[in-house]
Amino acid sequence: MKIHTHGKDLGRLLICCADQPGIIAAVSRFLFEQGANIVDSDQYTTDPHGGFFFMRVEFQLEELIPRLEPLRERFARIAVSFDMEWRITPAARKQRVAVFVSREDHCLREILWRWNIGELHADISMVISNHPDMEAIVAPFGIPYHHVPVSKESREQAADIHLELLNQAGIDTIILARYMQIIPARIIDRYRNQIINIHHSFLPAFVGGKPYHQAYERGVKIIGATAHYVTEELDQGPIIEQDVQRVSHRHHVEDLKRIGRDLERIVLARAVQWHLNDQVLVHGNKTIVFP
Repeated sequence: MKIHTHGKDLGRLLICCADQPGIIAAVSRFLFEQGANIVDSDQYTTDPHGGFFFMRVEFQLEELIPRLEPLRERFARIAVSFDMEWRITPAARKQRVAVFVSREDHCLREILWRWNIGELHADISMVISNHPDMEAIVAPFGIPYHHVPVSKESREQAADIHLELLNQAGIDTIILARYMQIIPARIIDRYRNQIINIHHSFLPAFVGGKPYHQAYERGVKIIGATAHYVTEELDQGPIIEQDVQRVSHRHHVEDLKRIGRDLERIVLARAVQWHLNDQVLVHGNKTIVFP
């Protein structure tokens, strides 16, 4: 596993386009001509003949931040010739993050702990919950806590409040740390591929309520957790990370829940970290994750 740094002069270039000759050469030549030094590069093609090409490059460039916009303007001319989807981001910039949570605290605690020790390169700007229960956990971190009750009848009014809070804080990414409410389509549209959810089973198995009861009744031998981007289709978004653990007939429902909680918090933390480090490219309903 690579160690990802966030130096002030470190930039990241992410690319997706139809595979064709000359992409790597054009990118390398462009960065060389700008005076940049490539320090890391990953690429992947679905098929060298008619497939899609994905690339992630980290480069060092002195005075990157003031040169960022001109750099993007120059690269846009290269991108047009290959019909690329692309972005250039400064590694030092911290994304502004909002965490949504309901009444289960294990994923929230994991995110806050990793953020507090500096493992998550982000600015957690707020925690939003449909219950007041988690405020005591969040308060010691000095993060604003917003209690916004949600019911079937008030979902759209709650969405108005959510969007106002998110817009005021300039939020880039939303983490659903076991937030047990459906996210309205207009929030999903606003934060396309920027909302990360943790699902308490190894998708697509055991969709719906009481997954550990379902697993117990079926006598499963593995249980898992899935982190994915949120789409309008419930629990069907692009999968970022999954993990499993073996279980046996000796495990009861409470044992499965305990094991599941551990999987959920670790899988969510990995997915969030990869997202914040620009290691994830979305293509259709799949992701390319550069470790």
